[in-house]
Amino acid sequence: MEQQLLIYNTLSRQKELFRPLTEGRVGMYVCGPTVYGDGHLGHARPAITFDVVFRYLRHLGYKVRYVRNITDVGHLEHDADEGEDKIAKKARLEQLEPMEVAQHYTNRYHAAMERLNVLSPSIEPHASGHIMEQIALVQQILDAGYAYVSNGSVYFDVKKYQAETHKYGQLSGRVIEEMLATTRELDGQDEKHFSGDFALWKKASPEHIMRWPSPWSEGFPGWHAECTAMGAKYLGSPFDIHGGGMDLVFPHHESEIAQCVASTGHAPCRYWMHNNMITINGKKMGKSLGNFITLDEFFSGSHKDKDDKEMLDQPYSPMTIRFFILQAHYRSTVDFSNEALQAAEKGYTKLMEAYKALSRISASDRSDKSDVADLRQKCYDAMNDDFATPTVISLLFEAAKTINGAADGKVKLSQSDIVELRGIFDTFFFDILGMKDETASDNTALIDSLMHIILDIRAAAKASKDWATSDKIRDALKEAGVTVKDGKDGATYSY
Repeated sequence: MEQQLLIYNTLSRQKELFRPLTEGRVGMYVCGPTVYGDGHLGHARPAITFDVVFRYLRHLGYKVRYVRNITDVGHLEHDADEGEDKIAKKARLEQLEPMEVAQHYTNRYHAAMERLNVLSPSIEPHASGHIMEQIALVQQILDAGYAYVSNGSVYFDVKKYQAETHKYGQLSGRVIEEMLATTRELDGQDEKHFSGDFALWKKASPEHIMRWPSPWSEGFPGWHAECTAMGAKYLGSPFDIHGGGMDLVFPHHESEIAQCVASTGHAPCRYWMHNNMITINGKKMGKSLGNFITLDEFFSGSHKDKDDKEMLDQPYSPMTIRFFILQAHYRSTVDFSNEALQAAEKGYTKLMEAYKALSRISASDRSDKSDVADLRQKCYDAMNDDFATPTVISLLFEAAKTINGAADGKVKLSQSDIVELRGIFDTFFFDILGMKDETASDNTALIDSLMHIILDIRAAAKASKDWATSDKIRDALKEAGVTVKDGKDGATYSY
């Protein structure tokens, strides 16, 4: 059955039927991390959210080009184009090259994403590798008359753009006229004509490490330019989906729209998707509040707040974190607490155990559950309704209840029921939601340990010339799919 997918478009503020610009193909750009520190829960949420979008679109048969960038230059400490570049500051503090900092934290981000079972994007461009494209974009905007050069820096002319297009603020809902009326002008104390203008290119100060030559100065691109330039380079303009966290709606994505309209005459994409924020015990997560927890700290279970109080009751596995995030709809706020994560851990374990119980159920010649056949389409209906992962999870819990009832002998399931339930878990729990069995790696070590015990018993039998027991162990293992080879240094096994 063809699936009709609805996506909530931040721009229109409503769900819209998804229709890609090119039939059978989807171009998706998602804003990735600024790599100056370890990944945290706020990085995990968009990565997991758009990983599910990526997985589901591919499941529906689309050929997806998924671009997720790495910001390794141009993101200053403040969105108002002020302060030091975040990566350059980290490099100065740690006496490293900026690209050493960027590479170190990029590697750690990738390692955390792998543990969370987040698929790699199709393309992962770095801002520093696309300086020429960003310079060309800035020149296009200057040529169109929507930017100006000031003391070697280039700024986007928000007032002129708004006067001629009336498009600034359309994504975020901000009213530029109110900004103009309430923002104090700086009377020549600033390079900008209007404090709401944003940097397209910044002239580097003498001490600034990361700099490139341009027609205007030695400097570096503004933060917003990278995504506009790289999105167009790898996906064309316009493309289908642009995603990111809700904190990027303004100024980052609003500025992206302005840059694209000014340089091409149209918006960068058709659908804007934004995941909501994560709070910590009802408060915004932040380093200044002392409640900033990295992913590695979640995995190890060790983090102390500013009062030196341990915030984590226990370690939380990557799949617990993933399940916790997917239990809430991507557009709703998620509040972290130890209780919430422990509940997620129990939920994940319950579904994994139900899936494993399927292999222990004996099929009946009749079925007590006529609704099993409808479960798959209900899961599709939930995913098609703007990726409603909490509804899919609730349906999987219904399936788990049926499976556990059958395992306890209270419910009869036919062979087709068992096959269908296994297929539903394989499709939705593992393939689309991206969950995996975390005990699998532990089982490998356990099996290896048990095999060495068995081989030691066989070696003892051979040493005592108990050939019958030795051969019995070898033959039994062979029936189980394990080959034992005897060598001068003892026996080895292989599958």
